[in-house]
Amino acid sequence: MREIVLDTETTGLDPYSGHRLVEIGCVELFNGIPTGQIFHQYLNPDRDMPREAFNVHGLSIEFLSDKPRFDEIADAFLTFVGDSPLVAHNAMFDANFLNAELERVGKAQIGRERVVDTLMLARRRHPAGPNSLDQLCIRYGIDISRRTKHGALLDAEILAEVYVELTGARQATLVLVETNGGGTEEQRLAAGPRIRLTPLLPRITADEIAAHAAFVATLGDNAIWRDYAA
Repeated sequence: MREIVLDTETTGLDPYSGHRLVEIGCVELFNGIPTGQIFHQYLNPDRDMPREAFNVHGLSIEFLSDKPRFDEIADAFLTFVGDSPLVAHNAMFDANFLNAELERVGKAQIGRERVVDTLMLARRRHPAGPNSLDQLCIRYGIDISRRTKHGALLDAEILAEVYVELTGARQATLVLVETNGGGTEEQRLAAGPRIRLTPLLPRITADEIAAHAAFVATLGDNAIWRDYAA
């Protein structure tokens, strides 16, 4: 299943009191695995940057002044996300800003049914909290040393790791212990792996291998599948 993990940066908290998007970052997941495909765009908000917002993300109006406006990138953004579920932390904040921008340019709104809120997932899984993105990274052992300020693409990449942990798509440790037979686990491990007398026949066909290679070729040069293919 294809999912898009996203984050935004803004000039403030309320899109309907004049605040605007200044950055969008999206990461594509396929069956819980990052494909290497991203969408990232800084935006000119056509307004000033409040000091409070600048202190969060460090994006100045001087830096943003030559960046495209939302109407110039709306079609590219919508093409990238397609009809996939959108995953975000405190997701309605991001969805409200995106919908406000889409409304301004006469595009269809993002439905609530498409939005997956990792904050709500975290509150159900860890009701005692805390469940901020930073605290979830600490809980799951995810490195956030590079996160000195908020940035939409970096936060989307980090959130993708958190989301996989929250949904159980990645099992941190997998230990298969033989429960029958003599000896301790240490003795069995020391004995080394057993050799299968009759090798298992491959379960994938040549056509399936070729179809997979053709699919990987469409993912771009940075697709993570290329590491496995190599």
